[in-house]
Amino acid sequence: MEYRKLGHTGMEVSVLSFGASSLGGVFHQVNLHDCMETVGAALEGGINFIDVAPAYGETLAEYNLGKALNGVARDRYYLATKIGAYSEARGDYDYSAERTERSLHESLERLGVAYVDLIQCHDIEFADHDQIVDETLPTLQRLKKEGLARFVGITGLPLRIFPSILDRVDRGIVDTILSFCHYELNDDSLTDLIPYAKEKGVGIINASPTGMGVLTTRGAPVWHPAGKTIIEGCRKVVDYCAAKDLDIVKLAVQYSCSHPDIATTLVSTARPKNILDNIAFVQQPMDESLLSEILELLKPIHNFNFSRGRPEHRDPIRGMDQAEIPQTIP
Repeated sequence: MEYRKLGHTGMEVSVLSFGASSLGGVFHQVNLHDCMETVGAALEGGINFIDVAPAYGETLAEYNLGKALNGVARDRYYLATKIGAYSEARGDYDYSAERTERSLHESLERLGVAYVDLIQCHDIEFADHDQIVDETLPTLQRLKKEGLARFVGITGLPLRIFPSILDRVDRGIVDTILSFCHYELNDDSLTDLIPYAKEKGVGIINASPTGMGVLTTRGAPVWHPAGKTIIEGCRKVVDYCAAKDLDIVKLAVQYSCSHPDIATTLVSTARPKNILDNIAFVQQPMDESLLSEILELLKPIHNFNFSRGRPEHRDPIRGMDQAEIPQTIP
């Protein structure tokens, strides 16, 4: 497994990391045995960064992850969780100081640890950014000084949310950003933000190498926010690979982990075999010829996107009508 520095945190994280949302039954029903086996397989395979949130399965992911990590030496992994988003289905977002502090304490109890390595403001496209700057981040900095978290990050879908915060805070207040669906085969728009993030001293975490399922044979789930153009464009590539008996997921994972300035890419599963397959993928050379073919096939929808959140935080839409886009993502 390759390891990269996560910004200026001093943490060297595995290029492939474990996103624990699946442990909360976000994509399918889960059982504790499989959750524990999956986390164990991830650690044994060299993954050392794990990301979770109270919103995943409305705390179920944190409970299951805590059970899986019970008895594992704390220095074997870096652990990240989040505050602010608690149930998208219920529109439960709360970035207040009181809820932020209570949330971190509750997460530590569910996870069975004394501290997390990274505490993140979750999905800040749904937040008042004045509150994030003036209330949430100062609260997290205080909790950091108390030893409950080592570093602080922000996460979300629209890329514009990151400069919206980073341009308003001093260097070192935000250590990381977590972006999803913007460094994958059909959308690499996150690369435009890399020089800015480096200049700010902020580490980059990437997620969703298959675009939340559009680059899989299973296809996009019914809740997926992408419009018909993106879904059909990705389906053509999936079918092309299937006809040649090639694994589109393998290429998608390899590609998402390939940029040297993106510290790590999160993959989520509650199945041990899947995490072992993904670990194997990133330790094999990428088929550059196949990559060129796939990128050529995806050119008609390259960097087409979708957005969500408060109107002022949404990215400009490229390649589809905003009216096509549902506003919920698990």
